[in-house]
Amino acid sequence: MSMWSPSEESILSSNWRRYTNFLYQTKKLKFDSYDKMHKWSINNLGVFWESILQFFQIKLHSDYITPFIESKNKKMYESKWFEGAKLNYSEYLFSKATSLRPAIKYKNETSELIEISWRNLKSKTKVIQDFLIKNGVSIGDRVAAYCDNSPETIAAFLATNSLGAIWSSCSTDFGIESVKDRFIQIKPKILFCTEKYTYKGKIYNNKNKVESLKENLDTLKAYSSLENFVNKESDSINDIIFKPVSFSDPIWILYSSGTTGKPKAITHSVGGILLEHLKALSLHQNVKVGDNFFWYTTTGWMMWNYALGSLLCGGCLCIYQGSSTYPDINTLWRFAKSAEINHFGSGARFLSEQAKVNSKNIRQIGLSKIRTIGSTGSPLNKISFKKLNSILPNAQIISLSGGTDICSAFVGGHPQMSVNAGEIQCKMLGVSLEIWDLNKNPLINSPGELVITAPLPSMPIYFWNDLKYRIYEKSYFSKFQNVWTHGDWITLTKNEGLIIHGRSDATLNRNGIRIGTAEIYNLLDQIDKIQDSLIIHLIKGEKERLILFLKNTYVNLEIDLIKKIIREKCSPHHVPDLIFSVPDIPYTISGKKLEIPIKKIFSGENFEEVVNFDSLKNPDALNWFIENKSTKI
Repeated sequence: MSMWSPSEESILSSNWRRYTNFLYQTKKLKFDSYDKMHKWSINNLGVFWESILQFFQIKLHSDYITPFIESKNKKMYESKWFEGAKLNYSEYLFSKATSLRPAIKYKNETSELIEISWRNLKSKTKVIQDFLIKNGVSIGDRVAAYCDNSPETIAAFLATNSLGAIWSSCSTDFGIESVKDRFIQIKPKILFCTEKYTYKGKIYNNKNKVESLKENLDTLKAYSSLENFVNKESDSINDIIFKPVSFSDPIWILYSSGTTGKPKAITHSVGGILLEHLKALSLHQNVKVGDNFFWYTTTGWMMWNYALGSLLCGGCLCIYQGSSTYPDINTLWRFAKSAEINHFGSGARFLSEQAKVNSKNIRQIGLSKIRTIGSTGSPLNKISFKKLNSILPNAQIISLSGGTDICSAFVGGHPQMSVNAGEIQCKMLGVSLEIWDLNKNPLINSPGELVITAPLPSMPIYFWNDLKYRIYEKSYFSKFQNVWTHGDWITLTKNEGLIIHGRSDATLNRNGIRIGTAEIYNLLDQIDKIQDSLIIHLIKGEKERLILFLKNTYVNLEIDLIKKIIREKCSPHHVPDLIFSVPDIPYTISGKKLEIPIKKIFSGENFEEVVNFDSLKNPDALNWFIENKSTKI
């Protein structure tokens, strides 16, 4: 039974309804189910993606030959999209400018809510564009930013993009060595930095880190602190330049987490990202003109790039710079009320914790404007779905899953479908997603590998410096030839919903029976005394153990009770052999538990070779695991 369903009024006024009307009026296409519409979108990739370009009225400076040409040898990265087309992302974004409402609503830990008008955003962009032009930036040059989430950072990206240059950012919570590992690869011409910022009430000065970074970037031609542009205005905003670039030219370079090796420099295309983000945010999340959109993120997570898509939709981008729980756990909810946020998004871990300990306060704040709750980063469990729904009953919970690899989601929301607790609503349009067993047999209502069997325009065009696509091939196509294996363990339910169980390389395999780690976490999350958990399946020779780590909650570690709960409510095959109390559970900066690195550390591998401390949100959490790696198991 569904826990949320759309009203007739919201269905009729949705962007989805406008798009389906457009398909009928222009192509005489009509579908009596989403399943049929989705199949049309993946069986007619050129026609589908062309319809997105047409529906959103994307201005092209030169026309394309054909929307899509599949690679003859079926290699996804050799497919051609809108060959011949030229366009500019920033130009399309600024076509949404209006004097009727702000472009950005911004707050940090020390400021009041600040509104940035579209005119002011364009003015900031023009000032920074002049700085870039003065320093010789042109199409294809890289502009790097070690920065916080601010209006100036957004303007710096738009200025970079407007000139056809390539953007790449790391957030200020990255360790400096981690930033060097990323930026040295791409040889930037310009470096922007936030030199001073506040987090959890403490002022941080980055000047020494910045100097160290500059010394290691021998291709730099110019540097500027983003603080230099805070109060700068331009009198000639109509003279802003928008250089058209090819559809498949790079827009930005993102990075893999880098927890277990050198971060991969994942490069996306201008046209692919523009089409994907319009589809994902406008159609699947129903972000409308004038909506206030918020996703709690840093500039080092792909959700920062994704959230920019709200501006493409004519929405207002709301950004909060600072800790989500300082000075107290209601910080983001108060921001949501003051900014009148319609779409509130964050990592699943934040939402689960808030639903568990803060429901009374959230109800009292008054958040009737929120229409959707977005969740990603890790699976959102069934209990959290239900608690969030009870707290904000009118809000649609949209759980997304995809990643940095496509800077979007493979599976996500739908404004005209019901929400079932614990399930993601649908495969997204244009995504040829299947769930396979090891023999490539499709699975329904049984967990398996998430695979993508046809290209997407937002797949990476390449990894920077990976000239022969060797790293690219190894990352996505080593398991099944010419089929993208994403590494998620997933189920398609009888409701046509989807459940992510965790990473497929971290599944718990006992006697041939595999379950995802998320199934254990979901169960333990229901126990109030357990703050957090992590489980690994360790195999040494013929000896194997399931080891469960609990954040120091069960003071007396009621081991027998925990085992009984897992045995009876989850799986008798996956009862932990050992249970340890630990001070904290380590996470990546993007909010994923460090399952594989912990497994490698307890397998005897050198921790310095299997994990990069600078890539972690809470690196001190690793100390216990390193100190106890020789524990007899």
